[in-house]
Amino acid sequence: QVQLVESGGGLVQAGGSLRLSCAASGSDFEINTMGWYRQAPGKQRELVAAISSTSRTNYADSVKGRFTISRDNAKNTVYLQMNSLNPEDTAVYYCNVFYNNYRLSAWGQGTQVTVSA
Repeated sequence: QVQLVESGGGLVQAGGSLRLSCAASGSDFEINTMGWYRQAPGKQRELVAAISSTSRTNYADSVKGRFTISRDNAKNTVYLQMNSLNPEDTAVYYCNVFYNNYRLSAWGQGTQVTVSA
């Protein structure tokens, strides 16, 4: 079973930047796709960005050009660099991974990102 630990959330002013990290640990696993989701109050959880094992990326339209997802396979870690943040980016951000040939999935505990106007 894979456990995910997220870090890097916080409070930032509009126009600022944050970098989220998510490290996977466990035994007998091989990570496939890694991604970040977010959930704002009263809204459904949505995909923000994802990166495959071959580093192919996918972004929500709302973050294209502002956010960058990357991964370090040696560390089983995925990152989300968030630039030009605006109040609409305020949400709890969750890390998600698929592993072992997409047979299993794991979620992080979530990290709060708050962007003030």
